[in-house]
Amino acid sequence: MDRTASAEWFGDLASGNGSMTGSSGAFSELPFSFRTRFEDEPGTNPEELVAAAHAGCFSMAFSNELAKAGLSPESVKTTAIATLGPKGDGFAITQIKLSSAAKVPGADEAKVREIAELAKAGCPISRSLSADISLDLTVEV
Repeated sequence: MDRTASAEWFGDLASGNGSMTGSSGAFSELPFSFRTRFEDEPGTNPEELVAAAHAGCFSMAFSNELAKAGLSPESVKTTAIATLGPKGDGFAITQIKLSSAAKVPGADEAKVREIAELAKAGCPISRSLSADISLDLTVEV
């Protein structure tokens, strides 16, 4: 299964700008720039999109692992914070902090936490990153 996105950049790093487009049509010509990536100008950046992908991937993987264990999650809501920092002679996403809240009526909280760790390690985005990944989990049973 392949998924495709593209980006186009105009100009130099500091004063240039670009856009990103997903082939699914979910986003098209999404603008980004040095200021949206490294400063506080409103807009998106590659790291925000990685964080969104990781939050979505973890939520789906966690829900699936719960179902495989015979549990019925009502909801899984996840926020991901991707930290861009120096690594070697360049930069990388060095850390991702996942914060998730799961509503799993009738479940054993310890079992839900165990399953969450399996999902954190096993979701495809987690497996694709070399970043340190942490998980803060709130469980409502």
